[in-house]
Amino acid sequence: PLLFLLDEILHGTNSHDRRIGAEAIVRALVTADAIGLVTTHDLALTELVPELGTRAANVHFADEIAEGRMVFDYRMRQGVVERSNALALMRAVGLDV
Repeated sequence: PLLFLLDEILHGTNSHDRRIGAEAIVRALVTADAIGLVTTHDLALTELVPELGTRAANVHFADEIAEGRMVFDYRMRQGVVERSNALALMRAVGLDV
């Protein structure tokens, strides 16, 4: 049995190549009956899950900005995150976005 934990897979690679490479890695691991987790901020990678059927699931942690800080309740939720926090964080540090 193989357990994998991949954090921001192929981080630093351009988005086009990262998606192709990350999908290939995940497919190879799933084909080998490995079990694991992949973390990403790249929402394009979440589109792979429907193709893998019951062998994969998208889950996320929700957050909120409270008094200029990001706060998590650390409860795993089903599906792809529906709300972005990046722009709020940028505003919190003074960027005019």
